[in-house]
Amino acid sequence: MQKVSEKVIARARELMHDGTVSKVVGWKAGEFFYDCEPNVFETEESLKDLVYNRFCGANLSKYMIKNSIASGGEGAGKVLVLLKPCDTYSFNQLLTEHRIDRENVYILGVGCEGMCDIDRIRERGFKGITGVLEADSGNELVITTLYGEGKVNIDDVLLNKCDSCKGKAHKIYDELISDNEDEGPRGDRFEGVRELEAMSPEQRFAFWQAELSKCIRCNACRNACPACSCRKCVFDNNASGIASKANTDSFEEKMFHIIRAFHVAGRCTDCGECTRVCPQGIPLHLFNRKYIKDINDFYGEYAAGEEAGQRGPLISFTEQDIEPGHAVVKGGN
Repeated sequence: MQKVSEKVIARARELMHDGTVSKVVGWKAGEFFYDCEPNVFETEESLKDLVYNRFCGANLSKYMIKNSIASGGEGAGKVLVLLKPCDTYSFNQLLTEHRIDRENVYILGVGCEGMCDIDRIRERGFKGITGVLEADSGNELVITTLYGEGKVNIDDVLLNKCDSCKGKAHKIYDELISDNEDEGPRGDRFEGVRELEAMSPEQRFAFWQAELSKCIRCNACRNACPACSCRKCVFDNNASGIASKANTDSFEEKMFHIIRAFHVAGRCTDCGECTRVCPQGIPLHLFNRKYIKDINDFYGEYAAGEEAGQRGPLISFTEQDIEPGHAVVKGGN
């Protein structure tokens, strides 16, 4: 990962220097080293702040809706975006929905071995963390703190979405800096969904009641979600009757997330941004994975964003489509 990081930063500099690109959409370190946040770099000088490390979990696809519109003036270069394998699904889905101008974008596919979660590292008992480095072994992190240092297994501190990675292959790119494209999926991403399905309706209701009651309606999940790309969200429309509603009762706290999950059904690429950015730790990805699992069961295996331009099963009618009351048979019969 460290060698890939060096190559990524060096290549971004080269592409801006030779005029191939006029901007770079990547990550920069925030107030703390683990707060790597999306950023648009518009000059070569600004690229000194470009980083790519184990804490660059943010999906940059959505930032290309605005940044791909025009790279600025005649003869200007394209906009370079750094995309991890899972991010390319979201980029393809946005292309399918005509939300990104592909001609203005240069995609540098960057290899990823899993992004880490600082909270999971803290849960391992580390306090006063001052730095995180990859151990020479390749499967451990060296955690330095105010009180000394220790090691932790990387697999134990990955982001939730990396626990069940869809695979290391980029689905779209102009140039690739990666050495693990052949690595397939890891984990069972529907395990949590099956656990919920095994509950009684009362147990399932109680689970979501407890989780959604934590919501503070900060809209972080919506703002980070690539599938939420409407110019104006219904929840911001004063004429909708539901604009900017606080969780004043149990109905309000459920309505926002359930409606949002239905809005992205069939379009969600399971990028996990909703759960990653939630300050309350609500496992919002389980909503979306439930719908993805149902779509697979009802219509056959489908992955939103696997190819640009593909039509999703929820917008493609066939005579074999499942009807209400029919038994669920994989393949759509």
